[in-house]
Amino acid sequence: MSRNLQLLVAVLALSMAAALGVLTAPEGHGDQAANPDPLPATRLEGTTPAHWRLVWHENPANEAFIGWSTAEKPVASAVYYDDLPRGGKIDEYRHRQSAVISKYTSKEALYCSTVELLKLKADTTYWFVMVSDEKASREFHFKTAPEGDTPFKLLYGGDSRSNRDSRREMNRRLRALLTDEPEILALAHGGDYVADGDKLEQWTEWMSDHELTVTAQGRMLPLIPARGNHETGSALFDEVFHNPGGKGLNYYATRIGSQFLLVNLNTEISAGGDQAEFLERVLKGHSTVRWQLANYHRPAYPAVKKPGSALKYWVPLFEKYDLDVALESDGHTYKRTCAIRDGKPDATGVTYIGEGGLGVKQRTPDAERWYFKGGKVGSSHHVQRLTVKADSLVIDTIADDGKLLDTWLAKPRATRND
Repeated sequence: MSRNLQLLVAVLALSMAAALGVLTAPEGHGDQAANPDPLPATRLEGTTPAHWRLVWHENPANEAFIGWSTAEKPVASAVYYDDLPRGGKIDEYRHRQSAVISKYTSKEALYCSTVELLKLKADTTYWFVMVSDEKASREFHFKTAPEGDTPFKLLYGGDSRSNRDSRREMNRRLRALLTDEPEILALAHGGDYVADGDKLEQWTEWMSDHELTVTAQGRMLPLIPARGNHETGSALFDEVFHNPGGKGLNYYATRIGSQFLLVNLNTEISAGGDQAEFLERVLKGHSTVRWQLANYHRPAYPAVKKPGSALKYWVPLFEKYDLDVALESDGHTYKRTCAIRDGKPDATGVTYIGEGGLGVKQRTPDAERWYFKGGKVGSSHHVQRLTVKADSLVIDTIADDGKLLDTWLAKPRATRND
């Protein structure tokens, strides 16, 4: 039987199963109910959807990428979705989008199904089920970003590699925050998901652990990814996160609502040239947007290491266009600098917050560096929570046990015209 004929047969089988009501998503995933805790997560067997993730790139109000893994290559995969809950009853969902099926770049046999959802409605909750051949996931849901000047919350963190126990604990913290605070829309990740970005088995562990961020009610936490130094040159980064900013480039701007801009940059390629031109073009083109932030891995004002290339190529542009906050990872501490302009403290400058605590073993920061006077620095697993409003931007640093480690508040810059 030809490949095209196999595909046609599989699609017809899925459609017939749905029409007859015999294809229904399970209430739980794998062999457990609701959200498994502790692991194991979904069993990676046959064409059962596992390793679920939902990714945002440039336009999270109207677009989303949904991806999952299967142990065997399915003939056909699809997402069934709706703006009303359907309880996993496949025949009741009003929309269906076929997936692109590919093999991960590895000697191991593991397959990826990817669906791009387009023309979504802003500020809307969507329920969906992933299906590969006749194996269905449970029903999940997520909320698209707003289009207007609407308050929301965003999480930020990086460096989830190397220590699975701590990573799982931080994923549970993310889940608790998402459960308790429905205003949270997504997680911006600063990079270093795994220790070796070329090893699929490490991504397999990371994706399995990521399932812990899903709430008991099935709400998924969208990811806005940046590339870290442990993913330098990794094809798997693009395959897991669906080529954010273009394959191998991975710099792009995410707009959330009308007054929030997050520029995601890649410290693992040249910081000058095309990427610096992109950064200036985006900042200049969004000069009147109230809140402007950047997300990247290697810090310009680090707590542990030497400055990365961002200091030379990006910081002058941050200061020229009055960026509010640069979100940095890589150091394995938590930090908040004073506001900086022209290499010295200045209340009109840029604040640098980070610096990577989603599971990796923490280091001892150099608290004597000049830019921590008037700031905050320490050693603890953590995540940053951004509360975005018209009159304020608050960034809280929250430890793995829920303790509040630091709070920073900004008011809109007078240099911008709202």
